[in-house]
Amino acid sequence: MKQVVQNYKSGELAVLDVPVPGCKPGGVLVRTAYSLISTGTELMKVSEAGMSMLGKARSRPDQVAKVMQSVATNGVPATYRKVMGKLDSYTPLGYSLCGVVEQVGAGIDDVKVGDLVACAGNEHALHAELNWVPKNLYAPLPDGLAPRHAAFGTVGSIALQGVRRGESQLGDVALVIGLGLIGQLVVQLLAASGVRVLGVDPDPVRCELAERLGAAACGDPASAAVEAAVAELTGGHGVDQVYLAAGGGSNQPVELAARLCRDRGRVVDIGKCRLDLPWNAYYEKELDVRFSRSYGPGRYDPEYELQGRDYPIGYVRWTERRNLACFIDLVARGSVDVEPLVSHIADFDDAVETYRRLKDGDLKAVAVLFRYPEHTGEAEAPEVDVPAVRRGTAAPAPARPAKAPVRLAFVGAGNYATSMLLPHLAQRDGVELSTVVTTTALSAANAKRKFGFKEATTDLDAALGDPAVDAVFVVTRHSSHAELTRKALLAGKAVFVEKPLALTEDELAGVLAAVEESGNDRLQVGFNRRFAPLLQEARERFGVRSGPASLRYLVNAGRLQHGSWYLQQSAEGSRFAGEGGHFIDTASWLLGADPVSVYAVATSGNEDLQVVLHYPDGSTATVSYVTTGPAGFPKETLDLVADGRALRLDDFVRAAVYDGRRKRWVGSRLPRARDKGQSAELATFIRAVRTGGPMPVPLQSLAATTAATLAVQAGLAGGAPVTLARAR
Repeated sequence: MKQVVQNYKSGELAVLDVPVPGCKPGGVLVRTAYSLISTGTELMKVSEAGMSMLGKARSRPDQVAKVMQSVATNGVPATYRKVMGKLDSYTPLGYSLCGVVEQVGAGIDDVKVGDLVACAGNEHALHAELNWVPKNLYAPLPDGLAPRHAAFGTVGSIALQGVRRGESQLGDVALVIGLGLIGQLVVQLLAASGVRVLGVDPDPVRCELAERLGAAACGDPASAAVEAAVAELTGGHGVDQVYLAAGGGSNQPVELAARLCRDRGRVVDIGKCRLDLPWNAYYEKELDVRFSRSYGPGRYDPEYELQGRDYPIGYVRWTERRNLACFIDLVARGSVDVEPLVSHIADFDDAVETYRRLKDGDLKAVAVLFRYPEHTGEAEAPEVDVPAVRRGTAAPAPARPAKAPVRLAFVGAGNYATSMLLPHLAQRDGVELSTVVTTTALSAANAKRKFGFKEATTDLDAALGDPAVDAVFVVTRHSSHAELTRKALLAGKAVFVEKPLALTEDELAGVLAAVEESGNDRLQVGFNRRFAPLLQEARERFGVRSGPASLRYLVNAGRLQHGSWYLQQSAEGSRFAGEGGHFIDTASWLLGADPVSVYAVATSGNEDLQVVLHYPDGSTATVSYVTTGPAGFPKETLDLVADGRALRLDDFVRAAVYDGRRKRWVGSRLPRARDKGQSAELATFIRAVRTGGPMPVPLQSLAATTAATLAVQAGLAGGAPVTLARAR
């Protein structure tokens, strides 16, 4: 299928061939009929992409701050790979469309194949021929509503939510500053609710359009006519609400709002304009400044948007989906007229040229629609025969000549895969990147372009059923690791799965059952720190010990950013369950054994954990996992003491071994770039796959580390040590 994309680094726009998205449970696959260009939001993104790197940095100081923090935590090379990987990728455009339901996922019963729906979301209502849309981001069309009008649903919801935030009442007078697409819709919604509306915009054509659509009067912000109209309609008191629907870097809109708003009036920010509030003006009138967050309650909540968990109507009357349904109902009943806003309808194949004309100013438009070719029949998906795996034996790998490359399939191509794994594999001799599988079509296409995969698909069975694939990498979100690993093992593939292997004891048991059923134990979990060159050299210099050891591992994990999927604990497990295996594995490797018991305590709210591991020879390891430490402090520091000797690791930058009074540096005393072992780990795994030799870490150790990680939560709940049963 085709999709409109942009490379944020180069500014390139393209209509790209990408895989058809899969129809997952909890949503529908929609074939687009019309999609709407947001001439404000999208053109701002297009313009930013055309800036120099310095210009991009100046336009997004928040992102620059994140980059600097990443440098302090992860070092320059890792941060550079991550940042450039994000910049030099195709990103999607679009967030408002109407289309026909082509497939219905499990759990959906309110629409059927062939129904027309309006769709929302900058990840799900893209300028693409097909989109997978979760339940709370689509709404069925009322009878008789034209699809091109329903394509306004998302921007209409944004305008509607802004009006709701203003809490207007019958007889109020409101001022709308900025009469672009959102502003025009706000004018109509206010007029339909019995509010007298005034408008401000420097473009006389837009002012005239707003007056035709219900505004009492409109004019240039610098003219005295608007102030006179406000005085006449309000008896000199000022308007009840001001709706900021303008963009740009001028502070004029917020200054004008203060001047024309009544005492204790409301100012609602819907657009993205400069907000240097003049303190005296806003204080003296005690103005109520409010922000309107996109389409309404539910926006940016993954449980609502992705998992379909609705808010009870008795507590949240107008959610994201209800706003969408309400707006398209208003359009269907004629209370809002979007037809006069349609400046241009372009064929989807002409998307790049249309954006160019908008950016260059050749096309003056309030709203532009893409019209998609009509299509009959279901979305095409590749048909792949998945070979059955006999119980008790692994599916035999095809015979490979000695110099044949190891063929890899990647399931998932997110930040970690593209910044920490694939760069080490893309240019490695004897490795062929065969297939990349993702749930979103564009991420698969990006990985194929950047790393040279031969195929990109959203069909997992295609990778598992391909007899040419030797090994499967599972680099998805945590909740899917165990099931994907189980499937790949049963398909007879060697598996590299990023940590964690499992989030529950049942998931771990399922993976081990798959090993037993198939006879395939070719499994590696991404516990990379034991492969770090600095730590390996330090362990060798420390030497063999004779008595029990004490190990302390301090992990300054830091705060997570708001919206991080790591915070979705109900679906993705606790933060320690996702990351803690790294540190337990490192401790067990240094001590040369698997733990026999786990004791865990935590501060209030379980923010900071102390995990004490006991080993068969009496050794102990304490992992301090803290989130409240300072940002500038090293992320990982480790001390190992035994037999009168000590080993110290400082964040994979420096290490030293102390023997009596002698201090021996590991490598140079000068700080070196952090190397946490990913490259060496991958080399060892590839070698094991190629030669048929043992996996880098024994299966028993992988299972024991996972069991110990899971035991932490049980220990916190029970307040007592948890004894670990020996892994099979």
